[in-house]
Amino acid sequence: MQWNWQRPDWPNFSYDIENMAPLEQRFLQSSGEVIGAVRHFSDDDSNQLRIELLSDEAIKTSEIEGEFLDRASVQSSLRRQFGLNTDNRPVRPQERGIAEMMADVYKNWSGPLQHEDLFHWHSMLMAGNRYIETIGAYRRHTDAMQIVSGRLDKPIIHFEAPPSRQVAEEMALFIDWFNRSGPGGSTPLSALTRAAIGHLYFESIHPFEDGNGRIGRALAEKSLAQNIGQPSLISLAFTIERDRKAYYCELERHQRKLDITGWIIYFSQTILEAQQATIDRIAFFIQKAKFYDRFRDRLNERQEKVIARIFREGIAGFKGGLSAENYISITATSRATATRDLQHLVEIGAFTRTGERRHTRYALRLQS
Repeated sequence: MQWNWQRPDWPNFSYDIENMAPLEQRFLQSSGEVIGAVRHFSDDDSNQLRIELLSDEAIKTSEIEGEFLDRASVQSSLRRQFGLNTDNRPVRPQERGIAEMMADVYKNWSGPLQHEDLFHWHSMLMAGNRYIETIGAYRRHTDAMQIVSGRLDKPIIHFEAPPSRQVAEEMALFIDWFNRSGPGGSTPLSALTRAAIGHLYFESIHPFEDGNGRIGRALAEKSLAQNIGQPSLISLAFTIERDRKAYYCELERHQRKLDITGWIIYFSQTILEAQQATIDRIAFFIQKAKFYDRFRDRLNERQEKVIARIFREGIAGFKGGLSAENYISITATSRATATRDLQHLVEIGAFTRTGERRHTRYALRLQS
């Protein structure tokens, strides 16, 4: 089987841009919506929104690779990176490393890409990893770099990257392409097209022993930020993780050829979905702030704990709604106390109630 990098025209990807104009226009319009939505936030609210969105991205980009992180630790590390107050909790290297990389991508979005940037990100991600031979540099091992699944004795090879001896040259070409294709470069590309090509191109080189997916998605966010002229708060990993099977299928399908029209359309649509997810989450953040403005002084400690727990579930809230049993479990209180607390929340307009008896469920009453 021949991979894309083995083809004579590599890395000259071909694609039909005829259908991209409406998608590119939607991206620019949605970018304006995001910018407009946060323009009037206070500094405290802006900082909190940034921490919440970046921590979600950090957690989801890690989950895509099968690594599960502690949200509070990631947020603590991010707050430290942005010079905000933090609880100084102990943080594992994994949480600290991904937080450092996300903050670096956010703060240094405008600069040209250099090898040292990638090495720095890799060092952050791999901090404390004793199983990686080469950290903070491109891979050097002589074994084939393969993406495999299945049994050890009968592996399924999804992709084989260029051998390590070719990586330095391939990455020099990639970095040159990335910088030339950006705004102000000699061959600029529109936002979605550039991000899509860049992600597939980088993943096809697979220059590191580990961490390529997380770094590749970070590069897509840097690319988008450069095209819109400010840091990107797009929920890219958050969106990819919801259907990562499709993500891996599209990557695998387009790493066998150089016509990548299908990949560009797929990745562009994913970015647009991610933008809408960001817009929805900003609206939810505003609703959350309004909710606390209305009810903060009318809640007891148990009610505050339950409401904070519901908000952590995000836009979807508790699946099926909050039950009295959920309330008792979260607060470790009696059924009688839970009933009184829930009734009070309904009476003051903080909760809605549906159903009867054991089917009774509660949800936050949010204002748009």
